Amino acid sequence: MSASESAAEPPPEQHGTPGPTPPQERHATPGPDPAADPSAPSSARGGPVTADRIMEIGMGFWPAKALLSAVELGLYPALSEGPRTAAELRDRIGLHPRAARDFLDALVALGLLARDGDGEDGRYANTPETARFLVPGSPGYLGGFLAMANARLYGFWGRLTDGLRTGRPQNEIRDRDTPAFDARYADPVRLRMFLQAMTGLTRSLLPALGEKFPWDRYKSVADIGSGEGSLLGHLLTVFPHLTGVGFDLPPVGGPFEEFTKAARISDRVRFVPGDFLHDPLPSADVLVFGHILHDWDRDTKLKLLAKAHDALPEGGAVIVYESLVDDARRTNAFGLLMSLNMLVETPGGFDFTAADCRRWLTETGFRSTSAMPLYGPEGMVVGIK
Repeated sequence: MSASESAAEPPPEQHGTPGPTPPQERHATPGPDPAADPSAPSSARGGPVTADRIMEIGMGFWPAKALLSAVELGLYPALSEGPRTAAELRDRIGLHPRAARDFLDALVALGLLARDGDGEDGRYANTPETARFLVPGSPGYLGGFLAMANARLYGFWGRLTDGLRTGRPQNEIRDRDTPAFDARYADPVRLRMFLQAMTGLTRSLLPALGEKFPWDRYKSVADIGSGEGSLLGHLLTVFPHLTGVGFDLPPVGGPFEEFTKAARISDRVRFVPGDFLHDPLPSADVLVFGHILHDWDRDTKLKLLAKAHDALPEGGAVIVYESLVDDARRTNAFGLLMSLNMLVETPGGFDFTAADCRRWLTETGFRSTSAMPLYGPEGMVVGIK
């Protein structure tokens, strides 16, 4: 049965796309009711005007760097075998005696470590969150993304003001015209870090992506800008009838083959090397752009969606998932900050709303579109040919 015969529409659109993050998860995203939202300014909550929130945000680099350094030092893997004292951790991860207790106890105060007991006899342990998300090999591991943020983004964001004034990237290509991905992919170590970061960023939304799209109505999927292949690893494991294609620049082929072999899907997946800006896209019933379109300016976004339309059969689908900015541009702070990250990282990239993306899909020939939340600040837009 062809895609046009088997495909049905995804769930109906959700007008207004109120922001993908459920209210209970919006730690840094003001909700629609300021009076009930602890992250809203004190005056909006009906209380006295204070500087608490301004100071919390203004000095936010303190707790951020404490966490990033903990990841860099390997603190959380060191605690995966059980609790340790400060002295034991000093030796294990290389902390100076002057720094150790303040560092560890600051993480306790931030909720990023647990401690049983006080003083020198106190024993530090992972919290349920750090055990799940910051220990390599755990189901929700995010450490790769945070390691990349520490090694690259933390320094680049220190030059955000320059980016706001000039509109130019502030990363490795700040003072030269080398394309961003050429610089990143030329260094095998930096490439591997980037691929692992993207795997970590994607991992949490994969279950929702599998549940909220009718994969049983399609036979094949191509991940455009596939990275290591985490999306295909999940989908082909959950849906044994699917076959997959990973499409990315040639240096990604080795890591992709390693990842998909470990995921035990090598017999149903293949890697196609190519540059989606210049080469035709592989054909499949479903094409996925995950955290791809925001890297590019509007014209390139439209070009990629038009190429997707050309590559799909009638009834085929394109899925775009990103940290979608809410349509009113008021609530998804993560999505808006991610767009500023595109300023820091790319010459023309920016994040966008579901309404923006749906309009682009219509402009490039898709006959119907829909949008829905996925996980946290992530959402997806679907176009049907």
